[in-house]
Amino acid sequence: MPRKLLLPYKSVFSHFRAPRGLHDALAMNAARNGTRFYKTCPVMSTQNITEVPRGRLGAELGKSVVYQETNGETRVEIKESVRGQDIFIIQTIPRDVNTAVMELLIMAYALKTSCARNIIGVIPYFPYSKQSKMRKRGSIVCKLLASMLAKAGLTHIITMDLHQKEIQGFFSFPVDNLRASPFLLQYIQEEIPDYRNAVIVAKSPDAAKRAQSYAERLRLGLAVIHGEAQCTEQDMDDGRHSPPMVKNATVHPGLELPLMMAKEKPPITVVGDVGGRIAIIVDDIIDDVESFVAAAEILKERGAYKIFVMATHGLLSADAPRLIEESSIDEVVVTNTVPHEVQKLQCPKIKTVDISLILSEAIRRIHNGESMAYLFRNITVDD
Repeated sequence: MPRKLLLPYKSVFSHFRAPRGLHDALAMNAARNGTRFYKTCPVMSTQNITEVPRGRLGAELGKSVVYQETNGETRVEIKESVRGQDIFIIQTIPRDVNTAVMELLIMAYALKTSCARNIIGVIPYFPYSKQSKMRKRGSIVCKLLASMLAKAGLTHIITMDLHQKEIQGFFSFPVDNLRASPFLLQYIQEEIPDYRNAVIVAKSPDAAKRAQSYAERLRLGLAVIHGEAQCTEQDMDDGRHSPPMVKNATVHPGLELPLMMAKEKPPITVVGDVGGRIAIIVDDIIDDVESFVAAAEILKERGAYKIFVMATHGLLSADAPRLIEESSIDEVVVTNTVPHEVQKLQCPKIKTVDISLILSEAIRRIHNGESMAYLFRNITVDD
């Protein structure tokens, strides 16, 4: 059956370009399967997306339009038949997350109502993944988004480094959660001089498993920052004592619950030796950088002479570039799952690792009906 690759509005192709492996694979099938790319409207990027399929794949762009009306509503129109075809929607999430989500939902639904056979979403950074647990009297928004995507018509998702692996259970269709760790490990080995004198650091006990996985693969030491400086949302008062407890309240005679002792964090401690070494802090998302900056200051005080921060998704919100530039951090290394060229112009310490190779290989394998096992070789749960 014919397959098409659809690129939605504001997908930044310069950040998510498919390498030659995907071009060759899809070009081989272009004549047989009628493979074509879609664009929705002109994309503001350094590379003209309309020329890529024509020049490197030998395939013309499909015809579709996405635009916002004067009242702010998003409209999608598919300008040719997609009946019985497999469609790939590649969506990188820009700064305006909610608009990008709505465009993705409306486009998927437009393809569904146009009788597309399968609609596969390629979403390198899955939005709202931090809201995957119940907080206070809030909601699990990530579960809501998963349900909305299924209702809109998506039948499969390819993503990378979900904030919690359990998020895959929110979906009623297959999810391929790829890993960026092989690319970040390769960067450490090739771009950090004397990396053998480094130590992998978890900036909180929550990140210890990921840091341990990196340390074991690189045969390096491990350090964990623990103490009162680590203030997490789990420790906040969640309001479940309201209405306020009444003194001398009558208690059921048979109900005597054990009293829970209040938490008291110990003084700030670095578990592990970082003196005279390169400290490499690893995490999955770097958004608000205050905690990373504070961790870097602590490591500097403990004798680390160079500090790197490595993460898969570089959201780098608000004043992150300025704070990084003014901090003790020597380099921040992130992948291109999220566009961040503006932040790189503001802070030369930010470096990018290209992970489009594994995403394009995943697309190729799904396109050809091949197994995805090769992409997960030697991958553990903690990666």
